[in-house]
Amino acid sequence: MDSSIKAVHPIYNLQFGLVCLSSLLFSASFNMLIPELPDYLSKMGGAEYKGLIIALFTLTAGISRPFSGRLTDTLGRVPVMAVGSIVCFVCGILYPVLGTVSGFLFLRLIHGFSTGFKPTATAAYVADIVPRERWGEALGFHGLCFSIGMAIGPAIGSTIKLHSSMDMLFYASSIFALLSIVILMNMKETLKYKQRFSLHILKISRKDIIAREVLPAAIVTFLSYMAYGVILTLIPDWSQHLGIANKGLFFMVFTIASVIVRFAAGKASDKYGRLHLIAIGLFFLIISLLIVGFSTSINGLILGAAVYGISTGIVSPALNAWTVDMSFPEHRGKAMATMYIALEAGIGLGALFAGWVYQDVIAKIPMLMYASAGMVFLSLGYVLIRIKKANLNNGNF
Repeated sequence: MDSSIKAVHPIYNLQFGLVCLSSLLFSASFNMLIPELPDYLSKMGGAEYKGLIIALFTLTAGISRPFSGRLTDTLGRVPVMAVGSIVCFVCGILYPVLGTVSGFLFLRLIHGFSTGFKPTATAAYVADIVPRERWGEALGFHGLCFSIGMAIGPAIGSTIKLHSSMDMLFYASSIFALLSIVILMNMKETLKYKQRFSLHILKISRKDIIAREVLPAAIVTFLSYMAYGVILTLIPDWSQHLGIANKGLFFMVFTIASVIVRFAAGKASDKYGRLHLIAIGLFFLIISLLIVGFSTSINGLILGAAVYGISTGIVSPALNAWTVDMSFPEHRGKAMATMYIALEAGIGLGALFAGWVYQDVIAKIPMLMYASAGMVFLSLGYVLIRIKKANLNNGNF
C-alpha cells in the first residue's frame, strides 16, 4: 500500500457516538426546565428574581470551570463528565422538595456546577479522539447533538408542564441526566497520564484559571453570548405575550435551525478558516435579535428564532474549533474552561442585566433585544480587526 495515501480517520466510531449521545441527553436534561422556570418562580412570589434564574446557574458554572479544567487534565475526562451529569440528576430530584423562593435559587446555584464540569471535559475528550484537521467537523457534529438536546428538551418540558405538573417535569429532567450517566459508564478514558485525586489538585493559582493563548476566542464568546442570557430570561414571557402556549417553541425552532447548519458550518470552518465563519455567524446573530425585537406576531418571533439558530449554528462550532486551535495539548482542559468561563460570564451578565431592567414590563423587551444586538456588533468588530491583521501578516492586501 502506498504510504503517501493517508487513510481517513474513522471519527464516527463507538466512543464518539457515546459522547455525543451522552451530551444530547445532558443538554435535554437541564434545557427542558428553562421555558417554565420564570413562571414557576413568579407563582412562588419571586417574580423580581427572574434574572437570577440564569445568572446564578452561570455563576457557579463559571466558578467551577477552572477546577473542571484542572481536573480534566489530571483525573481524566470521563470522571469530570460524570460529575456534571450527577449534579443534574440530584437537582432534578430536589427541586420539588425545596419549594420556596430561597430554596429554588439555592438549587439554581448548585445546578450550575453541572455545566461547569461536563462540557469542559467533553470538548477535551472529543479533541483527544479526533485528528486535528477534523476538529471543526467533529466539534460541529457534537454541537449538533447537544443542540438536538436543546431542541427536544424545552419542547418536552413545556408539554409535560401543560399536561401534568412542574414536579413531573423536574423528575423527567432527572431521568434524562441518569441516562447520560449510564452512557458515560461505557466510555474509555483518553487521558494518558492520570493522577489520583488529592486536595492539592484543587489548589489553583491565577495561571491555572485562564489560558491566555485562547483569550481572543474568549472575548468573542463573552460579547456574543450576552444575548443568549437575555433570550433565556425574556423569551418565555415574550412568547406568552405574543400568544404562544408552548413556551419551548422558540427554543425548539432556533435549535432545529442550528442543527441544520451546524455540521456543514464545522466542516466549512476547517476549509475556509474559523474567523470568516465566525464573522458571518455574528452578522446573522445581529439580524436575528433585531427581528425578535421588532416582532409583533408569532410568525415574526419564529422567524427571529430560525435566524438566531442559523447564526449560533455557524458561530458555535467555529468558536470551539478556534479555541482548540490556539490551545496547548497538555492544557486543553484549561483552554476549553477559559472559553466556557467567558460563555457563562456573558450569559450570566446578560441575564442579570435583562432581569434588572425588565421588572415584568413587557414593553422593555424590544429595547433589551436591541441592546443585545449592540454587544454582538462589538464582537463582530473585534473579529473583523483580527481578520484584517491576519491578512496583513499573510501579505494579503
